[in-house]
Amino acid sequence: QLQASGGGLVQAGGSLRLSCAASGFTFEDYTIGWFRQAPGKEREGVSCVSKRDGSAYYEDSVKGRFTVSRDSAKTTLYLQMNGVTPEDTANYYCAADDKMPCRGREVIHYRLSGQGTQVTVSS
Repeated sequence: QLQASGGGLVQAGGSLRLSCAASGFTFEDYTIGWFRQAPGKEREGVSCVSKRDGSAYYEDSVKGRFTVSRDSAKTTLYLQMNGVTPEDTANYYCAADDKMPCRGREVIHYRLSGQGTQVTVSS
């Protein structure tokens, strides 16, 4: 199970920290990440962290603004969002997979995903 939280309403330029609590599977065996979906738009892979070496992927539009991290002791994934813009408005979901890599758009196809958390950025 994956449960995302931490979303809300924030002004452009502000910050949010999303959390994703994982349970029911061996956290260390899964690559885990975030994707988002805005109304009327396709799912977009945002970021992920590899289970192999902890390396991270970021979608181009969030590079330098968002930071992903995972805490194995707490089986929790985080997404620190700084300098948010209205274009970041979306429902954010965490997802995990034990076979797929942390690369490109793959995160939107991960086998496990849960309820999202809404992020709304006002201009």
